[in-house]
Amino acid sequence: MAALAYNLGKREINHYFSVRSAKVLALVAVLLLAACHLASRRYRGNDSCEYLLSSGRFLGEKVWQPHSCMMHKYKISEAKNCLVDKHIAFIGDSRIRQLFYSFVKIINPQFKEEGNKHGNIPFEDKIAAVKVDFLWHPEVNGSMKQCIKVWTEDSVAKPHVIVAGAATWSIKIHNGSNEALSQYKMNITSIAPLLEKLAKTSDVYWVLQDPVYEDLLSENRKMITNEKIDAYNEAAVSILNSSTRNSKSNVKMFSVSKLIAQETIMESLDGLHLPESSRETSAMILMNVCCNKILKPVDGSCCQPRPPLTLIQKLAACFFTLSIIGYLIFYIIHRNAHRKNKPCTDLESGEEKKNIINTPVSPLEILLQSFCKLGLIMAYFYMCDRANLFMKENKFYTHSTFFIPIIYILVLGVFYNENTKETKVLNREQTDEWKGWMQLVILIYHISGASTFLPVYMHIRVLVAAYLFQTGYGHFSYFWIKGDFGIHRVCQVLFRLNFLVVVLCIVMDRPYQFYYFVPLVTVWFMVIYVTLALWPQIIQKKANGNCFWHFGLLLKLAFLLLCICFLAYSQGAFEKIFSLWPLSKCFELKGNVYEWWFRWRLDRYVVFHGMLFAFIYLALQKRQILSEGKGEPLFSNKISNFLLFISVVSFLTYSIWASSCKNKAECNELHPSVSVVQILAFILIRNIPGYARSVYSSFFAWFGKISLELFICQYHIWLAADTRGILVLIPGNPMLNIIVSTFIFVCVAHEISQITNDLAQIIIPKDNSSLLKRLACIAAFFCGLLILSSIQDKSRH
Repeated sequence: MAALAYNLGKREINHYFSVRSAKVLALVAVLLLAACHLASRRYRGNDSCEYLLSSGRFLGEKVWQPHSCMMHKYKISEAKNCLVDKHIAFIGDSRIRQLFYSFVKIINPQFKEEGNKHGNIPFEDKIAAVKVDFLWHPEVNGSMKQCIKVWTEDSVAKPHVIVAGAATWSIKIHNGSNEALSQYKMNITSIAPLLEKLAKTSDVYWVLQDPVYEDLLSENRKMITNEKIDAYNEAAVSILNSSTRNSKSNVKMFSVSKLIAQETIMESLDGLHLPESSRETSAMILMNVCCNKILKPVDGSCCQPRPPLTLIQKLAACFFTLSIIGYLIFYIIHRNAHRKNKPCTDLESGEEKKNIINTPVSPLEILLQSFCKLGLIMAYFYMCDRANLFMKENKFYTHSTFFIPIIYILVLGVFYNENTKETKVLNREQTDEWKGWMQLVILIYHISGASTFLPVYMHIRVLVAAYLFQTGYGHFSYFWIKGDFGIHRVCQVLFRLNFLVVVLCIVMDRPYQFYYFVPLVTVWFMVIYVTLALWPQIIQKKANGNCFWHFGLLLKLAFLLLCICFLAYSQGAFEKIFSLWPLSKCFELKGNVYEWWFRWRLDRYVVFHGMLFAFIYLALQKRQILSEGKGEPLFSNKISNFLLFISVVSFLTYSIWASSCKNKAECNELHPSVSVVQILAFILIRNIPGYARSVYSSFFAWFGKISLELFICQYHIWLAADTRGILVLIPGNPMLNIIVSTFIFVCVAHEISQITNDLAQIIIPKDNSSLLKRLACIAAFFCGLLILSSIQDKSRH
């Protein structure tokens, strides 16, 4: 009864909510969200610097998240590179001095907080040509005015950045009197035009006063209340913002430190000065304001303008626009023809009769329709991760953000289970299920920022290795059994693997190696193909006739292992091979192939393990040593129980080792040799019991069929800033945002999978002569792409 109710419920859901209707709903959601964000940008402004300087929240205890954009954590070398030949001046009281020290420590962490506290403090890095000064002016008075006035003179070198602010001393010295506030207003009114004049050539920031923790204030500071501070801040904001009559003030308000202080002032030692972590956050915000527009860090979207379109991107936009127009014209013509051929009424019989039967869809229509859909999808990709239309946020890891979604998808996966069509080891449904749950776990790992937690990182490395294991197992099995080494098979696989990535490289202006997993599986596929296709071609049919061929194949595999070991321990030889043109255009990242070498080396043996496992399994299967009937254990009961015990122990042993890892570099060094232990243990646990081999999760298998598209699409339309942040479609509600963005993301990945399959049938025909012509066109396309890419690189330099 339960199974009947489940099937009936499933049919009911599918009747009202299909994949097609889900995609329509996703399209409507994208249009509405784009319209809302566009209207919001028009109304609130498009300057993310203002958000960085004025709003945000804490993620956890010490991680600051600006509203709508991402903040980069600057390293010493980056800060020096940005501030070369720059002069930064801090003017104000002890709180500004704190900000000065924290800012300088980003450039030089060894700089000590010493010297005359009530005097000027200089800092200079002569090698980097960076100069940062603190000028002691605790009150907004004639002394501060004179200091600023000197910089307004044409003959004097002006600081590139000026950070000023003061008020608490005025409150303290004058015992919080109203006369002091009036004098403050008069003084800041006289300074405002000078600051405005400086702001035309320099970046000027006025730091609003942070709140105090009144309970901790000493007796001689009790008059400094939050009420007084608010009054001084209001005066500063109103006067500085009204210093220009007809335009917006160029003096920027640094008000975000107030928000930071509200959360952290309780940790203050004296109730007045902020704890070190808070002032470090304020200094890093200031560094982002100064440097993001210069260095353009990927994970620092605040204060960055939209990147200009490259020549290749413009040509891609023209191509997709023409495809959309072409398809619309084709659709209108086809629709008019269909109307003419509508059923008409026979005057004599009064019955309807059809003029013609429905004609099959032409390849041209499929081609135009596919590129039309792809153009719209690529527009969404660009809007999400290049156009600054949607918001982005930094990742923040907690155990709950990773493990709770894992438990949730596990429950769903177990709930949606069905019987397999066949009960062989690693049958199609089972491998799709395996890919599906692994991909979902990897997606949760990426969006939760779990890479900072080493035990999770090591287990995810096994999942990536398991994908490559399946690459070795699947392609070896196909070539070994089918013996099909034809060019059509190779082109089909290469097209399906690389089509989306090539399009994204063009549209998103990213190198091929950026999407590292696709180059990895592509190269390994070619390695498998070359290994088996080269003379002598040994396939199962030939080997069954003579056992000598099995030995020959093992020799081939041994030679492959030898080559892998040589390249793994000879970085120079590896880099020489992949630095050759045009391979260098595919495998270089940031001007070298080190990243590619690191990625390849990290899982260097697992594809070989997959090939070897396939060979042993198919040999055992051929000799009927395995029992693969429905419900039957794979071996005899004693052997099955023994192997299950060994597998469970091995699986848990690896997990214990991975969880006890302390050093990522050391664990990565061992990973290539030991990852296969957990992979083989999982395969045996999943396949030895007959009942386990007879069922699979249809939920996981559905995701497994689009796992490659999910892995690639996440870079730009689920995550943000090339995976370093999170895309925010619905601000202020993280849970709803994840639900909506995930729904759209999955629908897009599924549609791209269908588009790729449709185009593969047209672009890679089975007829060899037609295929060779298509390959010539593809080669010409890539040659043109290489030429345009070279022109772009020269223009950038």
